[in-house]
Formats: sequence, C-alpha cells, structure tokens
Amino acid sequence: MNEQDDEVMQPRRSFIFSPGLKPDMFPKALASGADIVCVELEDGIAPKDKDVARANAMALFTEPQADDGVERIVRINCLREHFGLKDVQAVLASDTPPPALMLPKVKTPDEVKWLDDLLSERGHATRLHIIIETNAGLEAVYDIARASNRIDALFFGGVDMAAELRCQNAWEPLLYARSRVVHAAASIGVDAIDVPYLDLEDPDGMVEAAKLARDLGFSGKGSIHPKQIPLLNDVFTPDAAQVAHANKIVQAFAEADTGLVVVDGKLIEKPVLREMHRILAVAARVAEG
Repeated sequence: MNEQDDEVMQPRRSFIFSPGLKPDMFPKALASGADIVCVELEDGIAPKDKDVARANAMALFTEPQADDGVERIVRINCLREHFGLKDVQAVLASDTPPPALMLPKVKTPDEVKWLDDLLSERGHATRLHIIIETNAGLEAVYDIARASNRIDALFFGGVDMAAELRCQNAWEPLLYARSRVVHAAASIGVDAIDVPYLDLEDPDGMVEAAKLARDLGFSGKGSIHPKQIPLLNDVFTPDAAQVAHANKIVQAFAEADTGLVVVDGKLIEKPVLREMHRILAVAARVAEG
C-alpha cells in the first residue's frame, strides 16, 4: 500500500510528452502548466533515433532539477524489447537517474518486480508509473499494481487497448477497461491517469471526456498539445466548496482518535482521507501558481 499524506502528494491533473530527441523542448514542457512532463523514448521515437534520444534524456538529469512542483518522468521502451533493455542499462549506469520511469505495454507483475529489484540493487530511488494498454496487462492489473512499492500511478493507454480488444476507441466500449485500471489504482492508494484526447480541434469533446474520466475516479488526463493543459487542469481542479469540505474532514480526523467521524451530519470513514489529501494538494499547487 502506497500511503501518502498531504505534504508529499503530487497533483497529477495533466501530463505532456517531451521528445527525447529534442532536449531543448524539455524546459518549454516544464513551463507548460502540466503537472507531469514525460520525456519520450518509446512510440514517439523512430528506431534509428533511439540511442540519441536515450543519451539526451539521461543528460537532462545530470543537473539538479528545480523544485517547481512539476513531476519529471522518462517513458522508456517496453521491458520485453531490445530498446527497453538498453534504456534500463542506461538508467542503472547513471549516478543521476531520472526521478521516475514510465513503463509501457506492461503485461505481468514480474516485469515490474524485475525492474524494482535492479533499481534497488543499484541504490536508485526512481519511482515507477505503469501504463496498462494490453489485454494481458488489463487481466493482471490488480497484481501488477501490487508488484512494487515504487508505483505512484497507473496510466490507461486507450489507443493500444482498443486495438487489442478490437473495439472502438470511445468511452462506452472502453468503460470496463478504464474501470479496472481505476479499481487497481484505488486498491493501493495511487492515482489513475487517463489517455490523451487526440482531437486538437475539439476542445469541448476533450473537456467532456475529461469530466467522465474524473467522475469515474481518474486523477488526471494526458495532453498532446500545451493548449489542452489549462482545460484539463480546470476539470481536475477541485472547487472552493470541495476544498473547504476536504479541510473540514482532515481537521475532524486530526482531532478525533477514531476511524470514524461525523462531518455535516454524514458519517465519514478514514479511507476517504487519501482523496481529501489529494484535493488539498491540488489546491495548494493551484495557489502556488
């Protein structure tokens, strides 16, 4: 169980990729307003450019990173492929590894355990973010989520998942798959992040999709362009009433020596605290601007 509190919880309302082949775009991505910036080594990089992109990505983290509230991740290649193994070797060889790695196309818990063991042996504190985008991964998602205490979030890869399931890439056909990812993430107390919305010319459609994801239990959603980020952040940012309610619940539990409290006439159990802390962390991030 990945227990977190309001001091360490990271808002994850939005994320954007920054190509490993173009390291000059990394500072721009960090300034985009996204809560997560992910340096891309996988699908967005052609095989002939993988080595250069990998070297560029690793070089980005040789310098200390600013304490700006933006979570930095590197999406490596699949661990069952040659390029993924080379990515892992580069991380293990570095004395300044990325703060977190995003693992694509995960199918089994053993993949995650294997990488966790290697990182532990090397002494790296690198965190892990897992993409569930295969049929096998969906079947095993509950066990995958428990494969490592390094896991901070599960990402839903809707495009690849729809292709594997042979269904339309739309809300209703993928509702079952999304729900399983949310279920697994909630079971260990980490965030679930939804797939980017691919139509840049349909902001209203993206907002609607983001609201559906939010109401299902996702903490955020990916973007493919900076202009999507303010809209996503707005959808996944709690309003003043939610923040006030969260503060009231957190305070009630702080003052009570019990797993149950009554707030505004309603019985509240302790498991809701994690969501209250997440709401307050998002609010704090907004206040910091």
